[in-house]
Amino acid sequence: MTDSSVTSDRPVATGPGSKGSGSNGSGSKGATPPPDESPAKKSSPRVVAWISKYGVYVALVVLFLLNMAITDHFMTASNLRLQLIQTAPTLIVAMGMAMVIGTKGIDLSVGAVMALSAAVVPLYIGYGSAAAILIGLLFGVLCGLFAGFLVAVVGLQPIVATLSVMIGGRGLANVIAGSIKTINDPGVVALGTESLLGIPYSVLIGLMVVLIVAFLVRRTTFGLNVESIGANQLATKLAGVRIGAVLLTVYAINGLLSALSGIIVAARTQASDPKTVGLQMEMDAIAAVVIGGTSLNGGKVRILGTVAGALLMQLITATLVSHNAPDSMAQMVEAVVIIAAVFTQVGRRKS
Repeated sequence: MTDSSVTSDRPVATGPGSKGSGSNGSGSKGATPPPDESPAKKSSPRVVAWISKYGVYVALVVLFLLNMAITDHFMTASNLRLQLIQTAPTLIVAMGMAMVIGTKGIDLSVGAVMALSAAVVPLYIGYGSAAAILIGLLFGVLCGLFAGFLVAVVGLQPIVATLSVMIGGRGLANVIAGSIKTINDPGVVALGTESLLGIPYSVLIGLMVVLIVAFLVRRTTFGLNVESIGANQLATKLAGVRIGAVLLTVYAINGLLSALSGIIVAARTQASDPKTVGLQMEMDAIAAVVIGGTSLNGGKVRILGTVAGALLMQLITATLVSHNAPDSMAQMVEAVVIIAAVFTQVGRRKS
């Protein structure tokens, strides 16, 4: 006799006690598939990712257009020049900070390094402008190397290592300078006040720094190693990369750029004040990097985004100041922007 169960169209039970898919146990359909995700849920990760990647550019354009409409004399050459001059120091520091954050680190000492380098320059002006500037830059490199040594060799957390350098560096700057020192040397002052073809030296230096860092990150093995360390340090080490050497180099570059920024600020004001030079610069630089889309979890350095982030931070401050808002208001708005940027990064990782 033929076994009809072999050729029957009836479904075979696939689980204990199953009697088909119907509610009364006599249905002929298989298990009900899970419902598809709603279009909103599918599009949400894409929206978050888009905002994280391009939101800074949209915000910059919107704020720029808003100022054109509501801020008097915003589009004048003198005002646009001023905005670029004020952005340059933050941009220079942010380029180094972006590389540090790309390795999944952070550097809180940049403001103190600025103050220390600015305090050193007046002491060596008697040896010539070039010598004074080079010595100031050397102090920055040494501070960066020390922070990198604490991170790469001693094994301290970056936030702890650079916090110690921040406190010690600011204190040393006060000891060296003692008080505000006037800078009258034409060669040094030119960095903050002179122009080439109508473009301020500080802006040109900032542009050169952006191009150099972009080349290092995008076109060299060193840049690949920087991002690889941030993405997966253990795998990078197993691949034969000298982690310690890369980290030392990154922190040294960051110290160099911080010193350069400090010297430019001192040259523009023609004075070196260890209590105010670089004050809160670490927060401004970190904000520019994060708003620009570089993740605090490392693994990627966004150069153009960091440039846009630095410009956006400066434009927010300038907008509020031009409309007589207090500095505290500017700081609160910047805090909200930073929180929003970090929130989009968290949302992107979860998706």
